[in-house]
Amino acid sequence: MKISEIKSEKLNNILKNGGVIGFVTDTVWGIGCLPNSKKGVEKIYKIKHRDANKPLILMSNDKKNLFKYVKKVPDKAQELIKKFFPGALTVVLEKSELTGDFITSGKNTVGIRVPDNKTFSKLCSLIDEKVLATTSANISGEEPALNFQSVVDKLSGVVDIIFEDEGENAKGIPSTVVSVLSDEIKILRQGSVNTNE
Repeated sequence: MKISEIKSEKLNNILKNGGVIGFVTDTVWGIGCLPNSKKGVEKIYKIKHRDANKPLILMSNDKKNLFKYVKKVPDKAQELIKKFFPGALTVVLEKSELTGDFITSGKNTVGIRVPDNKTFSKLCSLIDEKVLATTSANISGEEPALNFQSVVDKLSGVVDIIFEDEGENAKGIPSTVVSVLSDEIKILRQGSVNTNE
């Protein structure tokens, strides 16, 4: 489905009822639900056969929408966010009370990211909260999906809507994940972004 083919009200109703949607990002394709939807999160874990110890991350089209889900943004994290958002960097910070344990697998941290992708940004602008709890669009252990057709082949019928990329392709390299607690930067996964540059 094209994003232009759905009304904001309909999309929000689907999400508020525990819906899960598929979408393109700048790195790989993703699936997501509302951050406060325990039903949606449980559906994602079921769809992916995902280990309950692996948390989801929060994504938005604007960093400001994500900050209420974390307790604080240390100076080093601010620097990374200023330099690499939007882009292929996920920053893990201490979560706020707004972020449910069902998203973070009981951990006290959550990853936040703003993809550099116009189609994803357009989709986020239709969502009331402008934020999605997300993970890659694949069955756990399999390669992440890199195009619309592969998401349709794998997940059609189990996610509520799969949105087309509208020419904004995923590049295929996962995001770099860094933990920034206090002012110590720790690389958890090296992806396409080199934070030392």
